[in-house]
Amino acid sequence: MKLVLENVEKETDRISVFSFAAADGSELPGYEPGAHVEFDLGPAGTRAYSLIDWPQQAGTFDVAVQREDKGQGGSKAVHNLVAGQTVIANSPRNDFPLSENSDFSLLLAGGIGITPMISMATRLQATGRRFEVHYTARNESSMAFADRLKAAFGDAASLYFDDAEPIDLSALMHTQPDGTDLYICGPKGMIDAARSAASEAGFPDGSIHVELFASPESQAGDTCVEVEVHDTGQVVWVGENQTIVEALEQAGVDVMYDCQRGDCGICQTDVISGVPDHRDVVLSDAERATGKVMQICVSRAKSARLVLDL
Repeated sequence: MKLVLENVEKETDRISVFSFAAADGSELPGYEPGAHVEFDLGPAGTRAYSLIDWPQQAGTFDVAVQREDKGQGGSKAVHNLVAGQTVIANSPRNDFPLSENSDFSLLLAGGIGITPMISMATRLQATGRRFEVHYTARNESSMAFADRLKAAFGDAASLYFDDAEPIDLSALMHTQPDGTDLYICGPKGMIDAARSAASEAGFPDGSIHVELFASPESQAGDTCVEVEVHDTGQVVWVGENQTIVEALEQAGVDVMYDCQRGDCGICQTDVISGVPDHRDVVLSDAERATGKVMQICVSRAKSARLVLDL
C-alpha cells in the first residue's frame, strides 16, 4: 500500500502518534485487534508497528512510535516523517490475535506495549465482553495515553509507575477469575516476569498470549555457532551478530519466519541435537527444558553445534 501521513501528534517526549491514510484516497483495509503494519523505511529497513483503534476513531491507520536514539534507526526514520509525506507499507497482519471465546480478558502492557491493547480494549468494550487493562511505565512522564485510557475505559483501566507504586504481578494473577485469557505486550523482562507469575497462579499455557516490543540484540559472550540442516547435511556458520534465520537465508536455505522478535512462533524448529539458548517469549518453561524445539529468529546455542530439522 502507498500511504500518506496526515497528522503527527506528540504524546510524550519520545512517543508520537502517526496517522496515515491511503495516498489515493481509497478506503483502508480492515483489521482485527492486535494487527500490525510493516513500513518500508528505506535505508532503515522495514519496521512493524501495532495499529491503534480507539472508540469512534476515524478511518486512518494510527501507530504510536517511541523514538529509540540508540536503536537501529527505524524509530528515528518514522519520527523524521512530516505530514504529506508518502510511505510504502504492507497490508495489516496479525500475530497477536484476540480470542473471541474468552470469559474474561486481562490486558497487561508495559511502556509502548500499550498500543495493541488499545485496539483489544476497544473491541471488547464494543462487544460487551469483560476485560481489564493494566498498564505500567517507568514514571508518569513516560506513560502514553494515560488520560485517554481512563476516559475511554474508566475503571477497567489501571495505571502503575515503577517509581511510585509498582505493579504486583503475583497479586494480579492470583485474583483473576477462572477462564481468563492473558495478553502481555512490552519489554522482554516484563513478559518473562508476568508469564512466570501467571504460571504460578495456575494459568494454562494456552491462555497466555504475548507480543514482544523489542528487536533481537546480541548478548555479551555470543560467539559463532555451527548449524547443520539435517535434511541436506549443509553446515552454516552463524556469526556472533547474526540470527540463525539471517545466516540460513544468506546460505540459500528457505526458512519460514515473520516477527523476527521471538513472539509469533512461525519460525519454531525441531532440534535434533545440540543445546538451544532460548531467547524467545513463545515457549513455556517446560518446552524450553526439553531442548527439542526453538525459535530460530532470536535463539542461539549453548553448544558449539546445532542440528536442526530443516
